[in-house]
Amino acid sequence: MKPRNKALIIDDEKAIRRLLTLVLTEHGYQVFEAETAEEGMNQAAQRKPDVILLDLGLPDMDGQTALRRLREWCTVPVLVVSVRSDTDEKVKALNSGADDYITKPFDVPELLARLQAIQRRAGDTEKESVFTAGPLFIDYESRTVKVNNKVVNLSVIEYSLLRLLAQHQGKVITHKQLLRDVWGTVAEDRSQYLRVYMTHLRKKIETTPRKRMIRTEVGIGYRLVI
Repeated sequence: MKPRNKALIIDDEKAIRRLLTLVLTEHGYQVFEAETAEEGMNQAAQRKPDVILLDLGLPDMDGQTALRRLREWCTVPVLVVSVRSDTDEKVKALNSGADDYITKPFDVPELLARLQAIQRRAGDTEKESVFTAGPLFIDYESRTVKVNNKVVNLSVIEYSLLRLLAQHQGKVITHKQLLRDVWGTVAEDRSQYLRVYMTHLRKKIETTPRKRMIRTEVGIGYRLVI
């Protein structure tokens, strides 16, 4: 019998936890609940869930802070489920390591689709635990990046961009796809994010400007060429 996916709900609103638990249980998940950030992080460590649904308005700690702390040691896909609909709030969460963001009240089919999408992306990464080409080495499990055998420290966003490029080595990934997969659908038209972070990423992994690892396809996107 195939083991059920485990979902952890971190939300202080009992009614929301009850609704999410009913929906997720009905769709084959084993569900765990936490009403504070601290309890949620403890549950994440103990239960080892496959996906986390995180509210931002927690009683003991702001959800943005909880997300950053969680990302210091946890690579589980995180879907933020929050009443905060401000674009800046969404971008901040995605920059802090959220895999996607949905606002309350939510449409159940959309929530399930987003959960499946972030788990699918995480599963694609796990199929190959290590990427190596030329001077570049990526350990997906530990999120370690090395160039010429030297560790390179990347931000959450920089790492997410590099991981996507590596997974599709040699193929062009469009601006829209990169923005959607790294920042979520709220940022599909914000190409300035991409330009800034690609510049930072290039400075960190490219040993010489004459030897581009990340090639710009003008008006289309980027690709990793090693």
